[in-house]
Formats: sequence, C-alpha cells, structure tokens
Amino acid sequence: MFNEDYKSGFVAIIGRPNVGKSTLLNRIVAQKIAIMSDKAQTTRNKIQGVYTTDEAQVVFIDTPGIHKPKTKLGDFMVETAYSALREVDAVIFMVSADQPRGRGDDFIIERLKKSEAPIYLVINKIDTIHPDKLLPIIEDYSEQLDFKEIIPISATEGNNVPNLLETLVNDMPNGPQFYPDDQVTDHPEYFIVSELIREKVLQLTEQEVPHSVAVITESMKRDEYDKIHIQATIIVERDSQKGIIIGKGGKMLKNIGIKSRRDIENLLGNKVYLELWVKVQKNWRDKQKDLLNFGYREMDY
Repeated sequence: MFNEDYKSGFVAIIGRPNVGKSTLLNRIVAQKIAIMSDKAQTTRNKIQGVYTTDEAQVVFIDTPGIHKPKTKLGDFMVETAYSALREVDAVIFMVSADQPRGRGDDFIIERLKKSEAPIYLVINKIDTIHPDKLLPIIEDYSEQLDFKEIIPISATEGNNVPNLLETLVNDMPNGPQFYPDDQVTDHPEYFIVSELIREKVLQLTEQEVPHSVAVITESMKRDEYDKIHIQATIIVERDSQKGIIIGKGGKMLKNIGIKSRRDIENLLGNKVYLELWVKVQKNWRDKQKDLLNFGYREMDY
C-alpha cells in the first residue's frame, strides 16, 4: 500500500576525479559497491547506491569524474557523468577541501548552471585541513553558484554525513519505494565482482597500466559445498601490460587474486574460488565494439 508521506528520489553525485565520490557512496550504503583508488578516473560507469529508511528511499548515482577525454572510453565516461544530471531530484557537487577550486570545477559549475534540480555543494575531506580554512572555501564557491545548501563532510571519517542524508531526505518529493529494503545497488553481482578485481589491479600495478584495464566476469557458479567458483578475465592493451599484471612467476596475478577474493567473499557472504586470466586486446579503449563488449554502455535509470 502506498504511503502518502513516504519520500523518494534520485541524487547524482558529480565532481572532478578523486574528490571522494565513491567513498561517500560506500559510506551511505554501508557496503562496498563502488571501487576506490587514489588514481584518477577510477569510476567508469554510473554506480547506483540505494539508501533506505522507514520514511524514505534515496537512490544515489555515483558518476565518473569529469575530465578532458583523450579516448572513446573517456568520452563515454564524461557523457555518463552528464547524463546523470538529467531527471534527478537533486545534485551533489562534490569538491575536495584540500584542493583549490580549479578549471575542472569551473567547467562543472558552468554545466550545473543549466540544471533544473537543486544543487548541494558538498566539501569533502574536511579532516585534512585546519578548520579556519573552511570558511574561505565556502565563500569562494558561494560566489560561483547559488547552492541550495553547503555541507562540509569527511566521507572517510563519516563526519557530518548523517546531516547530509537528513537534509537530502527532507528535500525529496513524496514518492514510492523503488527497491526492496535490503537492496543497496541496482548493479548485478557480475558487475561488482569485476569492479572489485579492477580495483586491486589499480592498487597494485604500475602507473601506466590502470587506465588500460577492463575486467570481465565470465562465469559465477555455486558448487554442492556452497562455494562460488568465479572465472574472470583482465583485459589490457599491450603485451608489456600483460607481463606487469602477471608478474614474475605469476606473483602479481596471484596477489591480485588473493586481495580480490577477500572483498568478493565479503560481498557475497560465501567462500570463493577465483580464477583469473589476462588477455591483450589492442587499443580497446578507442574501439566502440570493444567498449560495448566490456560493459561500457549507457544505462537508463
């Protein structure tokens, strides 16, 4: 039965690369659904996280960081971020307290001026600066755009995140519950497993490898002992990158597998047997067919 007082809506999280969007999303849903890395452009697709209480449901859309694209994959990522601004009930524009406002922020602000949805400025990483430095940041951004609210937070520490959630919930329109109470993302398990493996590649490999990596989960099967057997392929663009990911005597690939398996077991709540392969697909980031095959397609919500 529809509750007339129930609130629901969609919120896009937008910002430059590496300001903490995925960290905030994971904090909100209290589970790891978006991968995190100190390397820019980690998020490539829109990741939807669902926050549900007895009174409301808010669907958060974590977008790729907006940057100047150099490949078709880059074009896809930026267009994905902008498409999230359409038909949402609110926009979080996230900036980092430890970085001055830059050209990337100004570029996003110009785009946000066209948004019909209310915009909330969320200043992240306040745990990394002296409190005295916060007011000048607030004043600077206030002069650029008329924000509905300005909320400083630390996504890592959780500081002021409850206040952000309460503010957003209060401003959501009345509406139905879109997802079941216990659902925290709309993405299938295959997608998140692939993302968790890709995260470990980002964390463990050299700087030249990460942006050239895609991961495809080929199969997930449960055996009679309730153990889940997963086969996944790591795609790279060059033979030299394949060598880096496999490592001497297969050591790097084994390490990626061990660390990935821990997160996947936490996600699925089962023991996991993970098999990884590495495959070279030359220049896949600039080939439309490869992008579609590897899951980079526009998703409706």
